[in-house]
Amino acid sequence: MSVTIRQTEDFAPIRALRMAVFVEEQGFTVESEFDDLDATSLHLLATEAGEPIGCARLFTVEGEGRIGRICVAREARGKGIGAALVEAGVAHFRADGLNRAALSAQVQAQTFYSGLGFAPEGPIYDDEGVPHQMMARAI
Repeated sequence: MSVTIRQTEDFAPIRALRMAVFVEEQGFTVESEFDDLDATSLHLLATEAGEPIGCARLFTVEGEGRIGRICVAREARGKGIGAALVEAGVAHFRADGLNRAALSAQVQAQTFYSGLGFAPEGPIYDDEGVPHQMMARAI
C-alpha cells in the first residue's frame, strides 16, 4: 500500500489522530492539545488505503515555518510516515519562499528530528510534564 499526504480542511480525522496519540496515549490534556492555531493552520493528513494514519499542522511565526502536532497512529509507526509529514511541511514552506523551519520536539524524539536535519536551539522546557526543545533547520 502507498501512503498519501495531502492538505485537508476536514478536521475530524486530524482531531481523532491527535486525540489517540497525544491525549489518550501520551496524556496531554484536551484543552492544551487543541488551540486557536488549529483554525488558522494548514493541516497535513497522511492516509494509507484511505485510512488516516498521521497528521501535522503548519503555520508561520515571524517569517519562519513551524511544523507542529506531528503524530502517527501507533499501528503505522516505523514506516517513514513521520519523516514524510515533516518533509512535506518543509517543502510547503520552501515553496512559500521561507528559508527556515522549526518545531517543538519532545526530547525523546530529538534523534528522529536530527536525522531530518533539525538542530536543537535554546533550553529544554516543560510542556505538561514532557521535556521539549525547539529545533530548526534551513530549508
